[in-house]
Amino acid sequence: MQLLEINKEKYIGQADPFILESNGKFYIYTTGNDGIYAYSSDKLLEGWKFEGRVFTVEGHECFWAPSVIEIDGTYYMYCSFEFFGDTPDKGGHRQTMHVSSSKNPLGPFENPKQLLHPFSIDSHVVKNENGLFIFYSTNIFDVERPGTIIVVDRLLDPVTPEGKPVPVVVPSIDEEIFQRDRYAKGTHWHTIEGAFYFKEGDWQYVMYSGSCYENETYFIGYARAKTDETDLTKIKFEKYPDDKTYAPVLRSNEWEEGTGHHSMIKHGDEWYAIYHARNTEADGLDGDRRNARICRLIVDNGTIKADRKQFEI
Repeated sequence: MQLLEINKEKYIGQADPFILESNGKFYIYTTGNDGIYAYSSDKLLEGWKFEGRVFTVEGHECFWAPSVIEIDGTYYMYCSFEFFGDTPDKGGHRQTMHVSSSKNPLGPFENPKQLLHPFSIDSHVVKNENGLFIFYSTNIFDVERPGTIIVVDRLLDPVTPEGKPVPVVVPSIDEEIFQRDRYAKGTHWHTIEGAFYFKEGDWQYVMYSGSCYENETYFIGYARAKTDETDLTKIKFEKYPDDKTYAPVLRSNEWEEGTGHHSMIKHGDEWYAIYHARNTEADGLDGDRRNARICRLIVDNGTIKADRKQFEI
């Protein structure tokens, strides 16, 4: 089901949707070339209103994958953008995680601070009884399956990482290949990104997207751990069902493709994934045709399944 309204005359894309519930309202933040954009609604499944751009930094572009958390009345937005004030990584990538803040969930988010070094994207900040933690993606090169991986680090406060990231989910199958022969013949680049952590019952989960949104194998999967550990840097998450099996929760189907990079929300007793995809048939959109969709997920004793029948279009 398409979640957010689309103005075909001025469509800017709705990639990497992150959902936040605060003070009885829902907010969704999306990627934009010139900044982060937001939508709001009083109801989860309908009535979404375009609120415009809520964060930008003059002179920068490619604002990717926002996440927002409210802490003691302040809203912190974590997102990356092309940043030339630091040394790029070995692959020449300059996307760099920054954090900004506002007293209003619709911003404007201001006073951006560099949080991490390049390459750092796709944050999810989590607060639990043990403190603050940030999941994000970064690159590794000199390994059997080079590419983008998910790590987790502790935040000493909302704007200060501890600087001891721990790998959480790494590439392990060919279906996670982003591009073959990317930097050298026979060296295939993999991508694991779009982390979203949550806990349900005895299980803790890190969901993720694998491959590239333009590839047929692009998918949403998850890793899990049955544990009561609250220090998220100490948990050993294992891919479901194992690290050799391609078992998507969501992937392309007869009506949509490029299904991935999602966030989660529990509404009542139900879990929902808010993800991006594009229609398989022509839709009259130009440029980045990804838009936000919603799907109920069935989370049951260590497993996650999509209730696709509920939202077939």
